[in-house]
Amino acid sequence: MDDLWVFGYGSLMWRPGFEFLEKAPALLTGLHRSLCVYSWIHRGTPQRPGLVLGLDEGGECYGVAFRVGPHNKNQTLDYLREREQGTGVYLERFSNVEINPGSGKIVSCLNFVVDRDHRQYAGRLTMNRQLEIVRNGVGQSGINREYVLNTVQHLRDTNVNDPDLYELSDLLEAAEIN
Repeated sequence: MDDLWVFGYGSLMWRPGFEFLEKAPALLTGLHRSLCVYSWIHRGTPQRPGLVLGLDEGGECYGVAFRVGPHNKNQTLDYLREREQGTGVYLERFSNVEINPGSGKIVSCLNFVVDRDHRQYAGRLTMNRQLEIVRNGVGQSGINREYVLNTVQHLRDTNVNDPDLYELSDLLEAAEIN
């Protein structure tokens, strides 16, 4: 039985919730990180959705790859499916990911890509609409604002530039001051 590699691009980067043997910066090509999923469980409700990240078509995404040993593979898969697939908004995929970008080392990583045909797919929202949703979202895993700010802090700590998320983070922080 082989190791399992998991690609994290949102909260998995800073709160994986599973045991791993190795953690490395990673680059996924062909998909990008986007606040494009209405959250009905973790950061909102069906009546007042939050907004969470998904991998959407096009571009590239810097994130983190986690290597899980064979002895934890099934347990990790069960955990991730329960965590990520509560409403079936993501498609479970394996994609080639370059770990330690520039190294040329490619591994096949499990990732969760947004299902564009799912009713929770928000598409590309204006910054003002994102701000409104995130400011009001609260779900089983907490406040939507905290999810965005924690993700942005992790991106900044790892020198990943995500201008859209950085702008939203600045607007969220400014809104709290006013």
